[in-house]
Amino acid sequence: MEKLLLLGDEAIAQAALDSGMSGMYAYPGTPSTEIMEYIQASSDARERGVHMMWSSNEKTAMEAALGMSYAGKRAMVAMKHVGLNVAADGFINSAMTGVNGGLIVVAADDPSMHSSQNEQDSRFYGKFAMVPVFEPSSQQEAYEMIFDAFHISEKYRIPVLFRITTRLAHSRASVQRKKALKEKPLSIPSDPMSFVLLPAIARRKYKTLLSSYETIKSDSKVSVYNQFTNGGNHEMGVITCGIAYNYLLENFNGKSPDIPVLKIAAYPFTKETIREITSLCRSVLILEEGAPFIEEYLRGILDDGLRIYGRLDGTVPRDGELNPAIVGKALGLPVSSVREVPSIVKMRPPSFCKGCGHGDMFDALNEAIRPFGPGHVFADIGCYTLAALPPYSAINSCVDMGASVTMSIGASDAGLFPSVAVIGDSTFTHSGMTGLLDAVVKKSAVTVIISDNSTTGMTGGQDSQATGRLAAICEGIGVETEHLRIIIPLKKNHDENVKVMKEEFEYKGVSVIIAQRECIQTASRRKRNEAANK
Repeated sequence: MEKLLLLGDEAIAQAALDSGMSGMYAYPGTPSTEIMEYIQASSDARERGVHMMWSSNEKTAMEAALGMSYAGKRAMVAMKHVGLNVAADGFINSAMTGVNGGLIVVAADDPSMHSSQNEQDSRFYGKFAMVPVFEPSSQQEAYEMIFDAFHISEKYRIPVLFRITTRLAHSRASVQRKKALKEKPLSIPSDPMSFVLLPAIARRKYKTLLSSYETIKSDSKVSVYNQFTNGGNHEMGVITCGIAYNYLLENFNGKSPDIPVLKIAAYPFTKETIREITSLCRSVLILEEGAPFIEEYLRGILDDGLRIYGRLDGTVPRDGELNPAIVGKALGLPVSSVREVPSIVKMRPPSFCKGCGHGDMFDALNEAIRPFGPGHVFADIGCYTLAALPPYSAINSCVDMGASVTMSIGASDAGLFPSVAVIGDSTFTHSGMTGLLDAVVKKSAVTVIISDNSTTGMTGGQDSQATGRLAAICEGIGVETEHLRIIIPLKKNHDENVKVMKEEFEYKGVSVIIAQRECIQTASRRKRNEAANK
């Protein structure tokens, strides 16, 4: 089969297609977005009729993928780590229902928070749900693991969590393809009650889950990825996983490490998996990207006085990404041999694109809200979150998808007036609609500004479920027509936009202002395509 140069995300997508996947479900979120985009660009996926449309949010994506699995087809759902919070209800309960067709849940974690609110480690979700977790260290391994993950999912009738991190998702390497498999036929579950989690059924299913979780530890399709290599110096061994394994190898300049190394790439694993290295070495260094997941696990099962170094004792920093320099220092290598990031490399704060409509909207908002003093504007996840920074300094919160609307309701309940929410069009249909319904039912004194750029802008311009529907959705939820206003955020409309905002800020009820202007990036892309097709 052919070799391809692929991002980690793309290797996962290609493997899913080659594994006979019938449906891909996702909501855009860095660093997972390219998985769906690769499949959407695939001629093979189009010819086969693979489902590949974006979902409104991660919860709907997770549940739709579970529905395809129910019908006997292989499905994958992808999201960033905080997206797994949104999908958690369906994800955790899918371990209880089990699956019919193979189901893989890809969680792309973002250590160092390059574009995220936290450094959450998705492996804890896998342990919590008691499902197997695969964590590749290379693009080739990611590709091969997908085949085995589908196999494990169908063998044990359980979803599989597939954890990657930013550096693997967005780095390229050569990938050798395998022979493609055919899609599974449509087949309804043989047990008609298997997906019905009534308490009596759920109790029985939970016993099955507990038993399966123990059995999976010894399955060869899982254990084969946990590899031990011996070394001559037994003073200290290393247990590592994922991209951290590559950072370890970089410190030995392409040679095999002269110390014992255990690479963990699949969970759960047996106690025997670690016994060989712990019996040989006087101490062990744990290198893992994210939280001290393996380290905490080892401290819970080792009682032989072995010294363990890692994130918990400060040998490795508790926060941020790993890199070869951090690993080298943890190994005790001379500082001179560790490659530091040059001091000339500085962090560059992000900013709005030149000509972005969000900027004109915030200029109007700042002027309209100024008479009321600071602290009245709640914002959300999206490009517009950058308005927290100078020169705008316009927003006072950014917690999670949809929280702008609900936080503004709570602040209004506390007596804050006016209470203003700023949310993007895609985020509104992701998680903002239910908050607006609460506001309408409670008759809250809030103004919701939907900054509508007709796309999911922050992740690269994917389709927004809200495009062309916002006004109708708001009216359907119950917003009064006279307090549903549409403005065009352009400098020439500044005075009129300020006037509209001031009027709605004074209203002691629910009002919605839709600031409607196409994303400058997608507009430029559209015009280039139109010119090229003339």
